[in-house]
Amino acid sequence: MPISPSPHTSAPTGAFDAPADGRRPRVTIARGATPWFVPTLATAALTTALTRRNGKWALAAVPACALGAGMLWFFRDPEREIGTGRVISPADGVVQSIDAWPDGRTRIAIFMSPLNVHVNRAPLPGTVTSVEHVAGGYVPAFNKDSDRNERVVWHFDTELGDIEMVQIAGAVARRIVPYVDAGTKVEQGERIGLIRFGSRVDTYLPAGVEVGVEVGQKTTAGVTRLDRD
Repeated sequence: MPISPSPHTSAPTGAFDAPADGRRPRVTIARGATPWFVPTLATAALTTALTRRNGKWALAAVPACALGAGMLWFFRDPEREIGTGRVISPADGVVQSIDAWPDGRTRIAIFMSPLNVHVNRAPLPGTVTSVEHVAGGYVPAFNKDSDRNERVVWHFDTELGDIEMVQIAGAVARRIVPYVDAGTKVEQGERIGLIRFGSRVDTYLPAGVEVGVEVGQKTTAGVTRLDRD
């Protein structure tokens, strides 16, 4: 079932970036985070205001403010200097597994913890040929059974042929937000979607393309090269 991009906030320009004039850095959150972020901040602001009238409200204001700060961190979306290579990582995280597939492809699974940036990027330049939602469960993304979780399957028409990428929801991440539709041309490293909170992203390298990362290696979306010459 095709999915339309999120109607929420406009494309971000950076996060925690310090302006050249020395002013305080501007905080930008990822598209698709608004339904979580705005209510949390509103609650923090309200309980903080009520604390001025009655100190007992501090019992609610302190955790609300802490949760708001956590949301700000979880949904940050920093600018990146795009790396070089034929295939670059679509996700921040740690390489969980590297598996040879029966059709000759190699699957690289990247686990994203709640502390990672959750915005995913295009691994190659090309045209999005399909964006398909597949219903499923919500076991932790590091579990082997997470292959059956709810996911969004992407296909890109690239210079290497068809490239498949899969965004997999985890135990907490129960909403995947694509930013682009099928038919869209994307640049390498361009933002294409968001998985809220911890999750996993799989990239399938075509047959004949050698893996350039190893299990346990940290990756940065739009920067880390997944293949090698």
